[in-house]
Amino acid sequence: MQTTANEKLEFMTSARKELSNQFKALASDILDEKSKRFTEQNQENIGNLLNPLKEKFGEFQEKVASLEKDGIKGRTELREQINNLTTLNERLSQEANNLVQALKGSSKTQGDWGELLLEQLLEAAGLHKGQEYRVQESFTRENQTRARVDVILHLPEGRHLIIDSKVSLNDYDDYCRSEEEAARESALKRHLASMRSHIKELSQREYQTLYGLNSIDFVIMFVPIEPAFMLAMASEGKLWQEGWDKNVLLVSRTTLLFVLRTVAHLWRQEQQTRNVQEIVRRGGELYEKLVAFIADLSNVGKKLDAARESYEEAFKKLHTGRGSVIWRAEKLRDLGIRPAKSIPTTLVEAALVTPEELTAPLFDEPEDNGIDDAE
Repeated sequence: MQTTANEKLEFMTSARKELSNQFKALASDILDEKSKRFTEQNQENIGNLLNPLKEKFGEFQEKVASLEKDGIKGRTELREQINNLTTLNERLSQEANNLVQALKGSSKTQGDWGELLLEQLLEAAGLHKGQEYRVQESFTRENQTRARVDVILHLPEGRHLIIDSKVSLNDYDDYCRSEEEAARESALKRHLASMRSHIKELSQREYQTLYGLNSIDFVIMFVPIEPAFMLAMASEGKLWQEGWDKNVLLVSRTTLLFVLRTVAHLWRQEQQTRNVQEIVRRGGELYEKLVAFIADLSNVGKKLDAARESYEEAFKKLHTGRGSVIWRAEKLRDLGIRPAKSIPTTLVEAALVTPEELTAPLFDEPEDNGIDDAE
């Protein structure tokens, strides 16, 4: 009897080991197959996630390179424009002197010439008609009177700056041609009176109140003839302040060029600011995509762990010890049912072994996947 019991015990131990090995192999095969399928699907999903990220990275790099290129190009263009404007200023001064005789006869001709010169300066400063400035626009006041504006200069944030050209030529020409001091003094007084008259006229127009304009609270009075402007400023030092007190800024070609170049620079800065904002926006989108990708990858690890645990629990209920599904099925067969097929003997024998009789687990403990469930 003792020998038979030992043999039976050895048989059961051997069967248990064999069953354990088979289940290990079976579990490993199933898990490998599932892992392979999951890996293929995961690679496809990761590819779908990474492709937009690659595109965003590419756009981000292109935007940064473009911004850097524009900055270098802008500084180079600024130096070239300053040189060009210096040459242009000299040429325009000569042309203005040559046109004096032709312009003296008609105030309308003088006005048209001043407006033409003003538009040339706008273009030379790098501004574009219809974009950064508009010319010869008319507006209707609340009292139904009409107002015509020579130039409306657009500023960032929807503001406007009004430029009006005023030519004071006849009295200045008389001053230059007069040889007697008394005649020169008389011509100078008329010239200063003409300048004050233009200042008063522009102040009374109140362009900043026109509907449809968001003008700042002063208007620029452009004097095309540089020597006439300099003579007035040298002879009456308070003239510029008088104009400013009436919200009129007196400028010549030289000073207007600096104003226009400043406006052009403001527009370049505005464009660069928009580019930076676009980079920030795209960078934020990229970061959000990365956060979502990390969260999805963490969930993948958690679901893998849960699937492995569920698989092991299901297999334990199927075959481990008395009361398992296989054990109960075998009891039904003992009661007389005759199925066409039988459960493998190794599974049946494992099911007949009580949990207390098992001295080793059927499966190795799952490896730590490095993902904290609490995260």
